Amino acid sequence: MKLIGNIIWVIFGGLLISLGYLFGGLMLCLTIVGIPFGVQIMRLGMFALWPFGGDVKPMDNATGCLQIVMNVLWIIFGGIEVALSHMAIGVVFCCTIIGIPFGLQHFKLMLYALLPFGHRVVRH
Repeated sequence: MKLIGNIIWVIFGGLLISLGYLFGGLMLCLTIVGIPFGVQIMRLGMFALWPFGGDVKPMDNATGCLQIVMNVLWIIFGGIEVALSHMAIGVVFCCTIIGIPFGLQHFKLMLYALLPFGHRVVRH
């Protein structure tokens, strides 16, 4: 079932979302200061490409204060907009019965897009 969900996801917008994240991550990696943010956004892009079968979990060995600072900077400079867009798309998808699984995937992406540092994707 995960394979079918992922294939439908990729066909109906998942590829575009993933390419957007990957392009944004590459642009952030052009500066030295943006490299940590770019790497996290590219990880988010890979998760956005194939979200069914993956969960976002907190990391066991989180980096403490640095993680908090990086998440706050990310939220200020774009993370809140990305998370709100995933929330809005997820709500629209959940208005139909067929769209509920896709809406739930957007809610998972919303969590990872809001706080990318200190979280990881676990595949089943």
